[in-house]
Amino acid sequence: MPGAVTEHKEADVILDVELERGLFFLVLENLGDEPAHSVRVRFDEPLSGLGGERRIDRLQLFRRLEFLGPGRRVRVFLDRSALFFARDDPTAFGVRVAWRTDRGERRSREIRHDLAAYRDFPYLEVPDDA
Repeated sequence: MPGAVTEHKEADVILDVELERGLFFLVLENLGDEPAHSVRVRFDEPLSGLGGERRIDRLQLFRRLEFLGPGRRVRVFLDRSALFFARDDPTAFGVRVAWRTDRGERRSREIRHDLAAYRDFPYLEVPDDA
């Protein structure tokens, strides 16, 4: 429509989970049309990855990301699903994602995930060069 003003959504940040070929990833994403500033992700309890060798919740990315552009996403490897489920670690976790808008207004949301939903998900490990 000529002359119409396009409405822009402010920053809208989430932390999601992706499963691809038996690999878990955490995805920090700004779904909005404006940038997010001072992005922080707080996990409600420790979250270990890489076969239980690394505290993923302590990554600098989650503690202090100063800028996340509109439509941008950062994908972080968590663990192989088989290794994750072989441990006795809890499969459910919650996060609080907080950020500031371009106008300096604070926004936040609580998100809950339970990776147990993926426990019996079938997948085929295929090398990238196959």
